[in-house]
Amino acid sequence: MKNNATISTKQDTRVEIDKRIVYHQAGHITAIYLGNKWKQLPDIYFQAIIKQQEQYGQVSHGKRIVSAEGGSLIPFPEAMPHDPLPQQEQYRCAFEADIINLLAGSLAEAKYVALCDGEVFNVNLIHLDALHSYGGSSDLDIITEYMERFISCKTERDQKRDELFMAAYSFVNKRVNWDTISALAEFIMAEPLGIINGNKVISLLESRLVA
Repeated sequence: MKNNATISTKQDTRVEIDKRIVYHQAGHITAIYLGNKWKQLPDIYFQAIIKQQEQYGQVSHGKRIVSAEGGSLIPFPEAMPHDPLPQQEQYRCAFEADIINLLAGSLAEAKYVALCDGEVFNVNLIHLDALHSYGGSSDLDIITEYMERFISCKTERDQKRDELFMAAYSFVNKRVNWDTISALAEFIMAEPLGIINGNKVISLLESRLVA
């Protein structure tokens, strides 16, 4: 299966973009905005960045990748205090939302790959560790640090991790959400190199809500 799409930018330059990464970031961003909105959590800064891919320290001309910046309600672990986080309700909601939003990226990539391969995307066929194969290694490292700072008991951590994994799976697999993720992915693939402002993404996502 080929996951790179050759597209034309506004400068009419033929380039390739990794569609798996696009769907990963589209899932992550959609969860950040819509998931947080539905949970009535605070607005959070985010943006998407499209840039030339680098290989062995050199820019690979003609190939592009997309990444997401921002979107975290609680600072990533390296910026978090070493003491356990407060257990107030607002911290719990923000903590859970951040983890669900991270998981949604890898799950969106996994669903995209399954659909391209003509396979069923089923919660019984994918598990947390499998997300390493869908760009999830760094996200899973962050999630592990998050949870170790927030929940001291390993049994409780494992239970909460599985609960949040199921919540992320349900979000991605819901038809209306998947259609929105796909629409955002197509939107990203049509954009040229540079920054896609969060407000531009929000306008697209909001338009899907009223469509």
